[in-house]
Order: sequence, then C-alpha cells, then structure tokens
Amino acid sequence: MDRRVVITGMGVVSPNGVGIPDFLKAIQQGISGLRFVPRHEELNFFCHVAGKPEFDWEQLRNYLPEVTFHGLKGSTIGYAIKAAADAWLDAGYSLGGDETHWDTGCVFGNSVADTEAMKRVISFVDSKQARKLGSRVIEQSMNSGATAYVSGLLGLGGRIITNSAACATGSQAVLLGYEYIKHGLEKRMVVGSNEYIDSYIFGAFDSMRILSRKFNQTPERSSRPMSASANGFVPGSGAAALVLEERESALARGATIYAEILGGVTNSGGQRGGGSMTAPNPDGIVNCIRRAMENAGVSGSDVDLVSGHLTATVADKMEIACWATALDRTRGDFPRINSLKSMIGHCLSAAGSIEIVAAVLQLWHQFIHPNINLEDPHPEIVDMIGLDAMPVERVDKEINIVAKANFGFGDVNACLIFAKHK
Repeated sequence: MDRRVVITGMGVVSPNGVGIPDFLKAIQQGISGLRFVPRHEELNFFCHVAGKPEFDWEQLRNYLPEVTFHGLKGSTIGYAIKAAADAWLDAGYSLGGDETHWDTGCVFGNSVADTEAMKRVISFVDSKQARKLGSRVIEQSMNSGATAYVSGLLGLGGRIITNSAACATGSQAVLLGYEYIKHGLEKRMVVGSNEYIDSYIFGAFDSMRILSRKFNQTPERSSRPMSASANGFVPGSGAAALVLEERESALARGATIYAEILGGVTNSGGQRGGGSMTAPNPDGIVNCIRRAMENAGVSGSDVDLVSGHLTATVADKMEIACWATALDRTRGDFPRINSLKSMIGHCLSAAGSIEIVAAVLQLWHQFIHPNINLEDPHPEIVDMIGLDAMPVERVDKEINIVAKANFGFGDVNACLIFAKHK
C-alpha cells in the first residue's frame, strides 16, 4: 500500500541564515549571504566571493562529547549535525536517551569527504608522523561521516545511507527518503545534505572558469541567475535536513505538517544528446520533470511555483526552455520561478536540501521569495516566459503546488513535487 509522505521538521545552515527563523527572514527580504573572501584573492583565484554560513561552532557542544567537538569544529559534518538536530527537535522529538528508533532511517548526502581532515592525514603521513593522527580521523574523513554522526546522535535504527550525485545530491536524498516511506519500508526518515567549500575545492572550480569574477568588489551582487550579466556561479557552503513521516503517524501525534511530497523522479540524460560529464542532456531534464509530475498525479497547469536549479551560468537559458517544454507553458502562462542561488550562491551537494527547505517555507507561509540581482533579465529568457514569471520582490499569494529540481555533474537529475497539506 502506498503511503502519503509529509514533512514534519526542518533545519538549515545557510550562508544567509542559520536556523529556520533567520533563514525565513532572509529569503522573505531577499538578503544575500555572499561575502568577499580575502584568502581567495591571496591565492590569485578569479573569483573572490563565496557563501559561507556565519556559524557559531560552540553550538555543537550541545550535541557532542568534548573530544568529538574539537575534531568536528570547522567541518562540513558540523553543519550536518546542527541541521539534523534542529529538524529532529522541530518535528517534536528529543535528543539523548538510550532509545533506538528502529522505524526511522537516514539519507544524508555530500560530494567529498571532509577535506580538512584529509589534509591533516596527508600532512602527517608525508612527514612520517601517521601515529600522531589520533583515532578519530577516519570518522571525520570517511564520506559517510555526516550520515554516521547524524544517525548516532538521533539513535536511528533504520536504513542509513549516504548518497552522492553532485549538485543533485540534496534533492535526490529527499526523494530516496520519500520512496522508502511511500512503499512502507520505513515509517520516518531524516534526509538532507551538506557541503563545505574550502580553498582546494574552490580552486578546482575556479580553474574551470565557471565561477563569477566580475563582481568581486560587490559580492552581494555576484550571483545573478537568469540575468544577462550573469558570469558564473558563486560557491556556497551549508547543510539542511528534513524529517519525513507517514501522514497517519504525523496526524496521530499532532505534529506540524509543513507540506506533503506528492512524488518525484531521479534520472540521467545518459550523457547523450548534448549531455556530458558537466552538461545535462535537455531531453533528460524534460523527461525527469514530466515523470515527476506523472508520479505525483499533477499536470503542468497545476504548478504554481518552480524552484529552479538556475546557477547563473549559460545553462540558465537551457533550463528555462526545458521547464517550458515539460510544463507545456510559455510566456503569459508560465508559473512564477525563482532561484535561491541569487542569495546564497551554489551550495553544490547541499543546494537541493537548502532549496527544498526554502520551497517548503514558501508553501507553509504562502509567499514567493524574490530573485535578487535580476536587474537585467536575459532577453531570451524573457521571450520564453515573460517578465512577470521572474519576481524581483517578494510576492504574497496562494500557492498549492511547487516543482523543485536540481541537476548535477554526471548528467544526473532530480525533481520533486511538493504540495500544501490538505
């Protein structure tokens, strides 16, 4: 029997807000979390700006033993722990105790292991001091570190999985959790993703010439999705987590239900038809969106808001064309579309989960967040969907259905359909 799946808890660590209240305020007001990074100028990078959460690492002392806290301070795993703990508490559960939640699993994704930990390993090994590394370094450097720490903190006894699909990771993690509950394999899932962009990862992207470089002196203006002056994406860091639950379970315990997940699909364009390791096959994107709507039982005309991937690169035009084709809606009929990346940059593996939290908050509070920096909409995009579809100020209106998609290197796509709970 298929089960209805709802969202009962959320937590976020974002460049423009840590915790749901601050994050909600930021996306309502169009507040940027992008800042100048002197270190990147010193390293002679083209791009000198990034999105990095203003995170109080001391908060982790509330969740971790002292020795573990010192090992995770400054790491991407710390972001994941904070987001997941907040989501768990928001859903009405408590931390601590000896109980194992056998009916609750976790899917938490990332792209690379903790590079800070790996740098320590390399340094100590190369200097013939491996014995001084300590017993915790493997926990911090393994790719499944965030999932392991989150499931241990919350006492989760169900499916514990780490996924990785580049920029589609976060949305794919939510989709996997949804499917486990929908098909009766788990009662509850903690899902999300995390990312920490240090100078080494940043430098690798900078070498590809795909990062913003023309707004180093005005970082808050540097991320410009759908804009004619867009000149590359801005890397961001952070994490987000959601608690997914069977609807009947949530109703029985009187939980807050923020939204319902109606369905979704993840697929690949097969790196054919123009798709490659770094570029998506447009037919794969259209196929993913259409199948997600079919899975959710909705049509293109039902969609009130599109939460796009929209990275502020040349791919924005192609993505908009794919949405127009998949929804069968064009200028004058196209739903509102926005990109959170205009405020926080591209958080890579964490992008999907943070953007999904933003999408759910818009459903819950009935508003559409602005696309900041959209001072000069790309004329080809305007021709396809019209200016009204791309709000530059907050819009308060009734929205019932949100379509959310992310597309990652390797030609991997993920699309989910969210609905106001009724």
